[in-house]
Amino acid sequence: MRNIFNLAHTDIHATTHAVLGSNMRDEAGAGQEVIYLAAGCFWGVEKALWNMPGVVTTATGYMGGHTPDPTYRQVCAHSTGHAEAVRVVFDTALTSAANLIRLFFEIHDPTQVGGQGNDIGDQYRSQIWTTTPAQLREATALRDAYQEVLSERGFGPIQTVISSAPEADSPAHFWYAEDYHQQYLFKNPGGYECHARTGVACPALPQE
Repeated sequence: MRNIFNLAHTDIHATTHAVLGSNMRDEAGAGQEVIYLAAGCFWGVEKALWNMPGVVTTATGYMGGHTPDPTYRQVCAHSTGHAEAVRVVFDTALTSAANLIRLFFEIHDPTQVGGQGNDIGDQYRSQIWTTTPAQLREATALRDAYQEVLSERGFGPIQTVISSAPEADSPAHFWYAEDYHQQYLFKNPGGYECHARTGVACPALPQE
């Protein structure tokens, strides 16, 4: 990820998604759910997710740390414990958490320790935060199924941590990233995008 520390932390109030036209800060509506995904540099992760049919909105942010309202600089300095994450709101009539989780596993290398590709650091870790019991079950089942396939191909253990999303008043909950990080690759075509992958498809669950 390129150095953009000189950009200020003041412009963080954008609400309209630059690609989807939806409100990035809306709560999930009727027939919608939220899931939070961390898979390395959030620029490319968000792009992959906003292109997924059934996704209502996405936003980049920081999650899983111990400092309230962290800045990009603080997160990259490893002083807050947060991961770069993407908040995804999706329409359950058009897609499912399982579909999003399968995509998540395929757009990064969940077996890499300590980062993704050349992006090294705990802020680039692989993690899923679920918001329903069904999401938690599906994420765990998909991780286990993918591990079997990856092990057959010679890959090591999946490092992805799966847990329920923290309460909204916890420092570990999702904090929106600065505005210049929102839909970054739409605003900056050809910008940096991590391409760490296993190249192995994640199998669907039997009921999908």
